[in-house]
Amino acid sequence: MSSSLIPDAAPTGNLEISVSRAELLRELTAAQSVVERKTTIPILSNFLFEANGETLTITATDLDQSLRTSCPAKVKKAGACTIPARKLYDYIKLLPEGEISIKLMDNHWVQIRAGRSNTKMVGMARANFPQVPEIPGGGLFKISAPALRNMISKTIFAISSEESRYTLNGALLVLKAESMAMVATDGHRLAHIEKHGETLEGVTGEKRTLIPRKALAELQSLLSNTDAEFIDFADDEQTLFFKVGGRVLTSRKLTGQFPNYEAVLPRDNTKFVIVRSEDLMGCIQRVAQFADERSGAIKMRLEQNELKLSAQSTDAGESEDIIETPYNYDPLVVGFNSSYLVDFLKATGVTGEVRLEFKDAQSAGQMRPEDGNEDVKYRYILMPMRI
Repeated sequence: MSSSLIPDAAPTGNLEISVSRAELLRELTAAQSVVERKTTIPILSNFLFEANGETLTITATDLDQSLRTSCPAKVKKAGACTIPARKLYDYIKLLPEGEISIKLMDNHWVQIRAGRSNTKMVGMARANFPQVPEIPGGGLFKISAPALRNMISKTIFAISSEESRYTLNGALLVLKAESMAMVATDGHRLAHIEKHGETLEGVTGEKRTLIPRKALAELQSLLSNTDAEFIDFADDEQTLFFKVGGRVLTSRKLTGQFPNYEAVLPRDNTKFVIVRSEDLMGCIQRVAQFADERSGAIKMRLEQNELKLSAQSTDAGESEDIIETPYNYDPLVVGFNSSYLVDFLKATGVTGEVRLEFKDAQSAGQMRPEDGNEDVKYRYILMPMRI
């Protein structure tokens, strides 16, 4: 793309900085996951570098979401340039510790020097880099970082990956003055977690926000690499903004209505059994080896003081496993997708006990950790399968 017709935002040969490899690499690592691998728009494969004062700001975007982050730098000349993201990241990883100097040359080439290494990379015009939305000045909500991270890990796996059901391609965040909740569903199962005892200033009534799966995954990785106790959250008509430490993630909003999930939460699942998560996980994984490959269905049979799991397929054979546990209701046989059960047990960390609650063979089953944590209520609702 010839850029002679488009004036550059910063004169060529302008940006000149030096920066510590460790600090640069840390920010590139955070930003590179947003860069589109296979894009038809070449500029989106690049990082935008902007140097000013004593700071280097790095921006990556795929048009759906963007990440802006920064690190301290010695700025000899303020300016901006774009550098191929993947190539730069891979190259900086291979450099030894120390100072790296970065300088914009003619024709958008960027020179990178470190010790005895001297590299020139082919950049693109700064003017072609898309405008990234700015975080609004007001209307920020402070959300507990550990609480949000926990909620994402307990729900993200239940988000639908079917593109056609786009209102299910995200999780719903529900903020109230004293609580926050997150819920995700793919139509076959639903994960719902609610945390009480939060103080969310500025929330009146409730604020519902649908967060796309891609943004949740990015947010999850930002939250696992921060010491920040709180993050800032804001939104406008089109965009969600999350400020985690010095990093700002933006995401395009999902349009449409999330389904009325309250309607499917089971009310009268009165038959229940409590088992050790580890025992249940072991049984499911063993038995599931013999389940039908396409459906993954395993059968749960509840009888006097035992939970029997079984599966069979014409190709593999059959298997059953028994867990002894108090159960004094009518016998019950119900089928579930084994990998959906495993997802829940993995999310709870396979420690402690879980409670399995049933109504009958045709109704949704409900699973929840039996951990006595009054502040955090986590439940997982699973549609039965015909077996």
